[in-house]
Amino acid sequence: MNAVYARPDIILHTQRLLNSFRRWTGRELIERTGTPEEQSLALFKAPFGVVSDGTQADPVLNYGNAAALMLWVMTWEQLTGIPSRQTAEPVHQSERARLMAEVTASGFIANYKGIRIASTGQRFALDKAIVWVVTDETGTIIGKAATFAEWTKV
Repeated sequence: MNAVYARPDIILHTQRLLNSFRRWTGRELIERTGTPEEQSLALFKAPFGVVSDGTQADPVLNYGNAAALMLWVMTWEQLTGIPSRQTAEPVHQSERARLMAEVTASGFIANYKGIRIASTGQRFALDKAIVWVVTDETGTIIGKAATFAEWTKV
């Protein structure tokens, strides 16, 4: 079986993540050199976390790079099978819902801080996260994504 970042659907999704990030923030999430396949590998192995979800009524995670998988202590299959709201403790879910509404209205937000919870029960605080709307090639919203380079166990 191929590595997840080499799957055609993930390569396409990576391009959508990168293009949407540039669209909303005016900058690149990673250096955009090489082929889409190489960019997919670079994002997957980046030293910062990236996660995304879909547009379901209760959005389910559909991407997590290696840093995110390590932080949440999950396999790809585990992470991409859970509603994204479950990455926050119940007490923090209303704040997360407010954040998602703000992202939808403005396209992205920067400097987000929030408490998340790993599969082990370990809580960690994200700092300086960027959350953005992900669109496809036609501009249709297909989900939201977040990136974060700073986190601490709490």
